[in-house]
Amino acid sequence: MPEPSQTNRVAEICQAHAGREGALLPILHAVQAEFGHVPSETLPLLAKALAVTVAEVQGVVSFYHDFRAAPAGRHVLKICRAEACQAMGAVALAEAAKARLGVDWHGTSAGGVTLEPVFCLGLCAAAPALMLNGVLAARVDVARLGEMLAEAGA
Repeated sequence: MPEPSQTNRVAEICQAHAGREGALLPILHAVQAEFGHVPSETLPLLAKALAVTVAEVQGVVSFYHDFRAAPAGRHVLKICRAEACQAMGAVALAEAAKARLGVDWHGTSAGGVTLEPVFCLGLCAAAPALMLNGVLAARVDVARLGEMLAEAGA
C-alpha cells in the first residue's frame, strides 16, 4: 500500500496526462523522475487511472530497461549492448564492470554504482560506448572504464 503522499503525487501525475493518447509511458517516466524508480505499490494506482490491468502496467515496466524497480545508486553506469558496441569490445567492458562492481545488470554496488544495459547510445562509429552519470563516452576500454569509475569516486 503506497503512502498517502505517494498516492497523491501519483494521482497528480496521472491527472497531468489525463486524456492523452498513449499516456502510460509518459506517466511511468514521470513517476520514475519523481521517486527515482517505479515503486511496485504504485502499479495498481496507475492501472486504475488508465483503466488497464496491473499486469499490463507491470509488463511495460519490465519490458523497458530504463524503468527501475528500486532506486539507483549515487552513480549510474550504462554500457551499450547493441551489435556495433559488442563487436568492438563491449562484452569485455561489461564483464570488467560486473567484476569490478561485484554486481550483475540492474544491480547496485556497495560503492553506490548502478549497472544498467542500454541498447544503443548512438555512438556506433565510436564503439564501445557507455554513459556514466549522464555523460557519454566513446571508444572506452577496460582501463578507461576503471579511470572513469575512480574519477567518479566509485
